[in-house]
Amino acid sequence: MKNETPMIVKLESVTDIHRIAGLSGPLHPMITLIDAIELLDMCRAPVNYVLSFYKITLVTKMDGKFRYGQGHYDFDDGSLVFAAPNQIVGKIEAPANSEGVSIFIHPDFLLGYPLAGKIKQFGFFSYAANEALHLSEQERATMESIFSIIREELNSRIDDFSREVIIAQLELLLSYAKRFYKRQFLTRQVINNDLLQQFEELLNQYFEEKAVNSGMPTVQYMAETLHYTPNYLSDMLRSLTGLNAQQHIHQKLIEKSKDLLSTTSLTINEVAYQLGFDYPQSFSRLFKLKTKMSPAQFRSTFS
Repeated sequence: MKNETPMIVKLESVTDIHRIAGLSGPLHPMITLIDAIELLDMCRAPVNYVLSFYKITLVTKMDGKFRYGQGHYDFDDGSLVFAAPNQIVGKIEAPANSEGVSIFIHPDFLLGYPLAGKIKQFGFFSYAANEALHLSEQERATMESIFSIIREELNSRIDDFSREVIIAQLELLLSYAKRFYKRQFLTRQVINNDLLQQFEELLNQYFEEKAVNSGMPTVQYMAETLHYTPNYLSDMLRSLTGLNAQQHIHQKLIEKSKDLLSTTSLTINEVAYQLGFDYPQSFSRLFKLKTKMSPAQFRSTFS
């Protein structure tokens, strides 16, 4: 029997979530808070969902452990998972023995407030599920208190101030998430150091074997090969070295180009092509930008 290919359903509104989950209409048309147990009906069909809104899920209990990259995360006290509009989030899963809550926020709810633009700067909305924010007991309590305030606002007093109060709580939640992700990067120093070594080895291998025929390595390629999302890979590398993934690629490229320019008789055009550039002019511009001298000037220092 063939595996059933999941169909893709786009959910345009908060009301769509309630309808598919078999719930009565939302208390607010642009934001809702739903407990995990209420999403069980959405898990039974082979359906993937594309959301037209932001989704923030706080998991407080789950059978087994979440995986973190190639291992398991070290806090069993809770997790946060984020999704941005127009991402395929897969099933909105809520296993039978899980506990948690999700907030669904339509982008229009944020219009007129600075958070409407600021929210796009939080890279963790593009992280994958296995790159969730894993919380300590104290961190979980902080997040639960914010979710509780939002729930109270939606359930008891929707008035002229509700939107302002909820948006303030969302901004606080995201600021804490940014802080806690920083802690997560630091507490996984050994894992992240391994990643840095793997990244460097992959870059070296790419320039040795692929660059001539496949062009410059991209952040997307590096992230997919290492089984991370591009944003998460860049943020982890930045926490270790201060440089994001693209900057690491450029650093390696300059290192390789200096080696070729100083130890071989390849022309500058040949060096550019060997490093994956389609146009030598692009190589020369990047080299001068990074080293403050042209490739020819750099080579002349060795003659």
